[in-house]
Amino acid sequence: MPPVPDNPDRTKVARAQEKEPGVSNFIRHIIETDLASGKFAARRWAGRPGPASVQRDAPPDPARIRTRFPPEPNGYLHIGHAKSICLNFGLALDYGGACHLRFDDTNPEKEEQEYVDSIIAAVKWLGFDWGPQLYYASDYFDFMYEAAEQLISAGHAYVDEQSADEIRGGRGTLTEPGIDSPWRNRPPEESLARLREMRDGRHADGSMVLRARIDMGSPNINMRDPVLYRVRTATHHRTGDKWCIYPMYTYAHPIEDALENITHSLCTLEFEDQRPFYDWLLEKLADGGLLLKPLPQQIEFARLNLTYVVLSKRKLIQLVDEGHCGGWDDPRMPTLAGARRRGYTAEGFRLFADRIGVSKAESWIEYSVLEDCMRDDLNARAERRIAVLDPIKLIIDNYPEGQQEECYPPNHPQKPELGKRAIPFTRELWIERDDFAETPPKGYFRLFPGNSVRLRYGYVVKCTHCEKDANGNVLAVHCEYLPETKSGTPGAERVKVKGNIHWVSAPHSHAGEVRLYDRLFRVARPGREGDFLQDLNPDSIRLITAQLEPALKDAKPEQRFQFERHGYFCADSRDSRPGDPVFNSTVTLRDSWAAGAKT
Repeated sequence: MPPVPDNPDRTKVARAQEKEPGVSNFIRHIIETDLASGKFAARRWAGRPGPASVQRDAPPDPARIRTRFPPEPNGYLHIGHAKSICLNFGLALDYGGACHLRFDDTNPEKEEQEYVDSIIAAVKWLGFDWGPQLYYASDYFDFMYEAAEQLISAGHAYVDEQSADEIRGGRGTLTEPGIDSPWRNRPPEESLARLREMRDGRHADGSMVLRARIDMGSPNINMRDPVLYRVRTATHHRTGDKWCIYPMYTYAHPIEDALENITHSLCTLEFEDQRPFYDWLLEKLADGGLLLKPLPQQIEFARLNLTYVVLSKRKLIQLVDEGHCGGWDDPRMPTLAGARRRGYTAEGFRLFADRIGVSKAESWIEYSVLEDCMRDDLNARAERRIAVLDPIKLIIDNYPEGQQEECYPPNHPQKPELGKRAIPFTRELWIERDDFAETPPKGYFRLFPGNSVRLRYGYVVKCTHCEKDANGNVLAVHCEYLPETKSGTPGAERVKVKGNIHWVSAPHSHAGEVRLYDRLFRVARPGREGDFLQDLNPDSIRLITAQLEPALKDAKPEQRFQFERHGYFCADSRDSRPGDPVFNSTVTLRDSWAAGAKT
C-alpha cells in the first residue's frame, strides 16, 4: 500500500500569537467580499436571538460577522473539532465579529449534561471565549414548532403516516426519482390536526412524521420531502418531558443560525448536499414573515482526516463502551480531553489548525504534523528535567562514600531568565541501561570498558568493569571519575570525550510511574481493509518505574517537562498525587515513526 501523502498546506506559517492576519483561504475571501459589499449590514440584534418580531425593532448588530460552533452533546470533542473551533472563533476574532457556542440538543436519547460540561471545558481550554453567546437548540423549540405549523399552512409540509421503511423505500435512488407518499396531498388542516396530536403525545414513536413538501423527483435526494419532525417519547436533559416530538437536525440547524444572526455558517463537506434544503427552508420562513433577511449562508470546507486515528463518533463510542481504552480522556484517544491529559497544549492545536489550513479538497494529514506542532510549542515552554527510564546502577569507585555535591543544570537552555536548579551528585547514580554496552557496536560512544564519557552537568568518568548475575545480566557498571572535569569549572573541557549521558543520584532520586504511549492504531488508515478494531496497536501503552530527579517529585497535575534525551512528559491530571506524580509521555524529541511507518 502506498504511503499516505502529506498535506501540501503543512508548511504554512502559523499566525504569530494570533496577532497577525490569518493565512488566506477561500472562506476569508468570501467574508471579505461580503464585508466590502455590505451584505449583512442591515442585520438587527436584540441582545439575544429571536424571531423577526423580536429583531425588527432592534438596533443594528454590532458584530461585523457571526459564526458558530455547534456541537451535539452526545460525546466528547475530538481533534477534528479543534480545527472547526479554531476556524470559527479565529475568524470572528480576526474580523471583529462574534462566535457563538451552541449545543444542537435535538436528540434527547443520546444527550447528557456530562457531554455539555466536557465540551465547554474543551473550548475554554483551547483558549476561546464566547462571552454571553451560549445557546441550545432547545432554546428555540417553541419557535421551531410555530415554523412547522406555518409550513403546513403554506402548503410546504405535511404529516406522513407511512412507516420509516416505507418512507425510505419511496425516496428512490441516485438514478431513479422518489415516489409520492399517499399522504402528500392531504389538506393542510388535516396535517395540522395530526401535528398537534403528535405534539400532545397521542401517537406512538415511529407512527408518523412531519415532512417538507418539496420535490420527490429532485436529483438531490435530500430535497425529496425530508423529515422535519418525529415522535420521540423521551426526557430531554434541558426541557424535561415538555416535548414528545423533536425536530430533525437538518431542520433545526438553519433555523438556529437564522435566529442567532449567523452570517457565515461553516460546516464540513458532508453537509454540502444539504445546502439546498438549508436555503429552501430559510427562504420559505422568511417569505412567511418569521425570519428577517439577510439570511445566513452555509459554507463547506474539507473535514480533518488524520492518519493513525479514528474520528468517527460511533467508533470512539465503541472504543470506550467495549473497554479498548480507559475512557474518553484516555491519553491515547484522539479526544481533546485525552490529548490534554497526555500533555498536548492548546497553543499546539492552534498552531496545527493554522498549518493545515482550510480548503475544499479532501486530503489526509500525517499525524506527525500534529506532533511537530506540539514539539514546536513544548520546546519553547517546557522546563527541562532529568529522568532515567530504564535504570541501571553506576558506581564511581574513586568518589568518596558519603560525599555529596551539587550540579547546576539550566531549567531551560534557551531561557536563562528561568535560572538553574541544584541536583545532587553522589557516588552511586542511576543511568540508562542502553548507555552501557559490554561489547559496543560500531559508532557507540557511550560507556563500555575502557571508554570515557561525560556525565551531563557533572564529571568525566571512565568505565572500568561491570557486575553481572549468574545469568550474565548486568547488575551495575563501575567507573572512575576525573575530579578536575566538573562542568562549569575552569579547565573542565580540557578532557575531550564523544559521549554525554544523563543520570540521577541513586540516594536522592524518586521512583515514579511513567506511562509510555504509542499510537492507538498500528496502521495509518484504521479499518480501511476491515474491522478497525483489528488495527489496534497492542503496544500502545507501556508502564514503567523510572528514576526521577528530586524536583519532579513536586510536579503539579498537567505540568509539562522535557525529560532530557527522551521527549516531553506531563504529570497525569487524574492519577497524580501530591509528592507522587504519574507521568504520561506526550511526544518524543523527534518523529520516531518517520522511517518505518506502516500504511
